[in-house]
Amino acid sequence: MSRYGDYSRDPCPWVILSDTGGAFAMGAIGSSIWHFVKGAKNSPKGERIIGAITAVKARAPVLGGNFAVWGGLFSTFDCALKGIRQKEDPWNLIASGFFTGGVLAARGGIGASARSAAFGALALAIIEGVSIAASRVFAPPPMIQMQEIQPPPSPR
Repeated sequence: MSRYGDYSRDPCPWVILSDTGGAFAMGAIGSSIWHFVKGAKNSPKGERIIGAITAVKARAPVLGGNFAVWGGLFSTFDCALKGIRQKEDPWNLIASGFFTGGVLAARGGIGASARSAAFGALALAIIEGVSIAASRVFAPPPMIQMQEIQPPPSPR
């Protein structure tokens, strides 16, 4: 890592756009697969392909958009917390999950918003905990430095 920060990711405004687009793509692709199968299953025997394509066209963009909103809000809160706290740690991600869950459920009232915020924080805490545990379990063992063995002096 350089002394000016980690350059492996773009700066925050671009990360938000990138994450939003990536979330849309992930939601649209996953939803396309799901709704293709569901549309084919629920269509009459001779019209399964048409029914599957119709279901994908109707629902995949909607779920992709829902994923994009979640990803964009999460990334925005993450970038805001990085700027405010001047740290990059798992607490930023957990708090971002909390805020994202709360904002997305705000239309349902304070109770629904609080429950959704708590669930968002819990979900991200579990994900971060598993990630940290997996990195510790699968990390290579530390290298043991061997002292260089000096050959005994030769007799003259």
